Amino acid sequence: MSAVLANMRVKEDKEMRNVYCETLMELSEENNKIVVLDADLMNSMGMTKYANKYPERTFNVGIQEANMVGIAAGLSATGLVPFAHSFGPFATRRCFDQLFLSCGYAKLNVRIVGSDPGVTAAYNGGTHMPFEDMGILRNIPNITILEPVDSVMLKDIIKQTSNMYGLFYIRLLRKNAVKIYEDSSTFEIGKGITLKDGRDVTIIATGIMVDDALKASDELEKTGISARVVNIFTLKPIDKELIIKCAKETGAIVTAENHSVINGLYSAVSEVIAESTLVPVEKVGVMDEFGEVGPLDYLKQRFKLTPESIVEKVKKVLKRKNS
Repeated sequence: MSAVLANMRVKEDKEMRNVYCETLMELSEENNKIVVLDADLMNSMGMTKYANKYPERTFNVGIQEANMVGIAAGLSATGLVPFAHSFGPFATRRCFDQLFLSCGYAKLNVRIVGSDPGVTAAYNGGTHMPFEDMGILRNIPNITILEPVDSVMLKDIIKQTSNMYGLFYIRLLRKNAVKIYEDSSTFEIGKGITLKDGRDVTIIATGIMVDDALKASDELEKTGISARVVNIFTLKPIDKELIIKCAKETGAIVTAENHSVINGLYSAVSEVIAESTLVPVEKVGVMDEFGEVGPLDYLKQRFKLTPESIVEKVKKVLKRKNS
């Protein structure tokens, strides 16, 4: 079965980090090659149950993320299937050289899981708030970059990547996501999903902004604007075919991401548009700023990551389209 939009978009009962742990525990029962690496965040990442059940397959290296990635690369070279996790900025920015050389350049089989994307870092503040993680890693040749939107997608992606070869970055929301997909949904890595059809404009969203994009589309419909909503959950390799199709059919695009607009979803989509069907593109995302401390609702308002911001940008892009 393919991806199906949930009948009711509500907060999930289970935290994403717990789904991550439970999925790896299930997979590890069948695959004795799976190992987990941790940078002294076992409780924060919800992985204590895994460590208790599989102590011989759990490696807590301490607060040494670069070393953790190097160890993951070494374990991969022996034929194991490593999942290494930490907070987003520490899993990417802090150890980019090891990711680039030890994993990417060496063509090894490693999964990096970076938690608390963008403003979801909340009270951990700007030092822990990755607005640039996917943008940094886009520069690694052949890497696959994934941002699962809810637990249904996360579970499917973890299962798929455990049986695939290469370097993967999975952007993990630790807390409760909004349920976007029905439980039976499956997903094709590298392919976007059209959640709602529309003729006037396409809203391309990822992560926590998918729910906001759907809300914005509903509001726009009340004013006679038909907005298509697409979930791009694979930033690299991005679904060029779907983006070009949306550009040709709706003639205008707005991107929405919980990430810097520099080298993130907006940049990736704009690159596709620049090489194919030239249509106006507007963006909702973090505008070249550092993060700060605060509750999630405040931070979404502070950085204009809201349905209202999407509606505003849709109206702006339609003016450009019509002119």
